[in-house]
Amino acid sequence: MPGKKILMLTGDFTEEYEIFVYQQAMEAVGHTVHVVCPDKKAGDILRTSLHDFEGDQTYTEKLGHNVTINKTFSEAENQLDQYHAVYCAGGRGPEYIRTDKRVQAMVRHFHEQKKPIFTICHGVQILIAVDGVVRGKKVGALGACEPEVTLAGGTYIDLSPTEAYVDGTMVSAKGWTALAAFIRECLKVLGTEIHHS
Repeated sequence: MPGKKILMLTGDFTEEYEIFVYQQAMEAVGHTVHVVCPDKKAGDILRTSLHDFEGDQTYTEKLGHNVTINKTFSEAENQLDQYHAVYCAGGRGPEYIRTDKRVQAMVRHFHEQKKPIFTICHGVQILIAVDGVVRGKKVGALGACEPEVTLAGGTYIDLSPTEAYVDGTMVSAKGWTALAAFIRECLKVLGTEIHHS
C-alpha cells in the first residue's frame, strides 16, 4: 500500500508532542505529514507549547521546541484533493486558527468528502468552528472542551488519559498522553497494517 498524505493544522503554541510525536510516527511507517499554519510558508518557524497537569486547577504551559513548517499554507489550501486525512493538533493554536475562514474551508472539505478527520486535545475546537462536523459524533477531547462539543451537537466521551476513540473515520483523544493509542487508531483508519516477524 502506498503511503498516505496527512494535512496537519497548527498555529503558534500548538502542543509540541502532538506535532512531533505524531509526525514522526506517521513518517516512520511511510506516510507524509504536511505541517501547515495560516500565513506561514515552508521553512518558517512555528513556536510550540507543552501543557502538563502539575496539581493546579488547570494545566500549566511551558515553551516547547520550535518546529520548521514543511509546507506552505497557501499551497496546501489549493491542493486539498491530494490529502487523505486532516489532523487537528491541540494546545493553544486551535483557539485562534479556528476563526480563520481558510482553515474552516479546509475542514469543511474533509468533512464533505468523508475523508478521515483526526483530533486530539483542543484540536476539536477547530472542528466545532465548522457547522456539522461533530454533529452526531462521539468525540474525545480535553475536558474543558466538553461544553463546546455538546453545543455543536456531538457527544463528549470522557476518555482516560491513554485512550483514543473511533467514530467512523473520526479518531479523537483527550491529550498527548494518549498519543500511542491515538496513532494506532489513526493508522487503522488509514488502512495501515504493521506486522511483526
